[in-house]
Amino acid sequence: MAVTPAAAQQPGWHYSPLPGEGDRAALGCDRHATQDDFVCLAVRCEDDFTTGVHVHTSRPGKLGLWEMTLDRENASLATEPSGAPYGGKFIKDADWLLERIEQGTFVYLRHVDDEAGSFAYIDLTGSLRAINRALAYCAPRVPAPSEPNDGAGV
Repeated sequence: MAVTPAAAQQPGWHYSPLPGEGDRAALGCDRHATQDDFVCLAVRCEDDFTTGVHVHTSRPGKLGLWEMTLDRENASLATEPSGAPYGGKFIKDADWLLERIEQGTFVYLRHVDDEAGSFAYIDLTGSLRAINRALAYCAPRVPAPSEPNDGAGV
């Protein structure tokens, strides 16, 4: 029996199947996600052990302003470049966004430049569990700094 990994754009909340991300990130994708057309939110343990919220999408321009409705609360948040394998990282109001993702029921999301396009719907059912499971095994890839070894015979 062959076992294949989940696609990165699979609808719902799960570990991030992107290379090197499974033990440090949870990914939640829109209900109509396909391999070629998807919008996802990633909650990730960063190399400094903080929690980051990223957007992962098939859209060509991932950075910039994203419009969203989280449980009937509207917001516009900007993404900035990051070293993670996702499109961009929400910096301003990221703690607010993380709390809404963990405790909410739905999010509608679209890039501000897609004014004529529809919002992607991401069901937040299971988001808290997936996030807690992923962050519990957080394993940043940056080596721990070594302490100076100045003493003789040490």
